[in-house]
Amino acid sequence: MYPKTSYDGNILTIYLKGEIDHHTAREIREATDSLIQLNKPSVLRLDFSGVTFMDSSGIGLIMGRYRMMLLYGGSTKAVNVPESLERIMNLSGLGALNIIEQGGELYEAAK
Repeated sequence: MYPKTSYDGNILTIYLKGEIDHHTAREIREATDSLIQLNKPSVLRLDFSGVTFMDSSGIGLIMGRYRMMLLYGGSTKAVNVPESLERIMNLSGLGALNIIEQGGELYEAAK
């Protein structure tokens, strides 16, 4: 599952789709890390509008990119998070990091 991306100014947006589990998280992580290292964005936006399921691997995916962006002096935002996934993110402690926000270009519009 190689994610769709867009890079506008210093904002790198990764449009996630489908299920994020142990298998897909690795591929997303590798692709995202490469794009971060190549572009060095000031903001990484992970768009969850196309995600139907996420397990703890998705939380790890977010946390790893959050830490990576901090090393580059940037920030991470999880945007367009479905309500069911937002509950999981908040229970995991991601809500305390203030990275979850609604709004932005939806996955379907990015095609």
